[in-house]
Amino acid sequence: MMQRQPLTKQQAIELERQLASYANILDSLVRIPFTRQGIGADAALGTIPVVGDLAGLGLASFAIFKAWQAGVPIHKLMPAVRLALLDVTVGFVPVVGDVMDVFIRPSRKALGIVHTHLREVHGLHNDDHMVHPFLHRKLEQRQQSSTLWRNPVISWLWLHIPDFLGIVILVWFGFTLYVLLRWLGGLF
Repeated sequence: MMQRQPLTKQQAIELERQLASYANILDSLVRIPFTRQGIGADAALGTIPVVGDLAGLGLASFAIFKAWQAGVPIHKLMPAVRLALLDVTVGFVPVVGDVMDVFIRPSRKALGIVHTHLREVHGLHNDDHMVHPFLHRKLEQRQQSSTLWRNPVISWLWLHIPDFLGIVILVWFGFTLYVLLRWLGGLF
């Protein structure tokens, strides 16, 4: 049987970063700009009848297991367990299950439970390492070798690259829509 180990603060941050990376891949690999809503591998797997839904349950179970292993009591994890079971149950319904995979996100729920628990145990209040786990990990590596990256403005800009890209995409989409409507207006 796997041991439940008390975590140091740095281990807690690393665990949250791992779970956030995992949850991003499963639940929000492609994010809708300016929202926390996205579509991930769980929704893509869910399009494969039965097998995809069971694979999604297995992947969500891994996130829940890692949370338990980190010391989160099982009673606190029950909402994530119920959500994973709801996800697999609804997933068996064609089309409805595929749409619901975008909104039922058990891995993200497990991550939220872990963050709440670790905030209580370790006093973790900053969630930058969870929102952008890949960027945060890279920033920490850069900060170890350069004082430039320790500058709060540079750090903030680095961690908000996805938001800036979202703005660029929205502006591009708006401009394209404007040009298309002007062109269509000229045809009639």
